[in-house]
Amino acid sequence: MTRPGPSNQPPGGAYRSKSYLPLRPWQVRSRTFATRRKGLDPVEVAAFLERVAGDLAAAYAEVARNRDEVARIKGALREWQSRQASAMRDLARRS
Repeated sequence: MTRPGPSNQPPGGAYRSKSYLPLRPWQVRSRTFATRRKGLDPVEVAAFLERVAGDLAAAYAEVARNRDEVARIKGALREWQSRQASAMRDLARRS
């Protein structure tokens, strides 16, 4: 079953073997299981899968926010380093 949405690529690069693809929230939500005579309650299973998918979506969102924050901090650090290097060159010229 194909669904629109994010690809099934690991966020931020592979951290396991190339054949491993982490689950996406939509995959958890859409997962179905065969029913058996003495099987699990399908309503309970669906509720649990929905909860897992929600937690997974929240974790991916947090990872994305953290990446944005890291990029912002790295940019600010580069800017600060450039200002410091410029100030040090000016100071060296005056000496």
